[in-house]
Amino acid sequence: MKQTIAHIALVVNDYDEAIAFYTNKLGFILIEDTYQPEQEKRWVVISPPNSTGTTILLAKASKPTQKNFIGNQAGGRVFLFLATDDFDRDYHNYVAKGIEFVRPPKKADYGKVAVFKDLYGNLWDLIQFSDNHGMTQRFF
Repeated sequence: MKQTIAHIALVVNDYDEAIAFYTNKLGFILIEDTYQPEQEKRWVVISPPNSTGTTILLAKASKPTQKNFIGNQAGGRVFLFLATDDFDRDYHNYVAKGIEFVRPPKKADYGKVAVFKDLYGNLWDLIQFSDNHGMTQRFF
């Protein structure tokens, strides 16, 4: 049997502002943006460039209870982990584009990592795994 996680839903305030942030600031690719009239919503899927793994479904909050979780989907913990093949390139590119890093780069046994906020305040790890780490073989 083969299974994979296709999408992770990320609750957002507005489709267009979220698309702009993820594509312009982080360099993600817009894979799909389809209006679904029967549900009065859009199906918006993004992905890091050259990724063949899990994608992010930008899900606009449609109820007050959902709006309460925008920017805090993991209760203040790091929510998403963006693996890269070149930490320094991406870190400096994101800083130049105004991405706020809340924890500076550090080296650890597993690799090089820094924590940044997305436009809503969700925390992300930008991480380059060490060459001998098992995750490196999964992605690169």
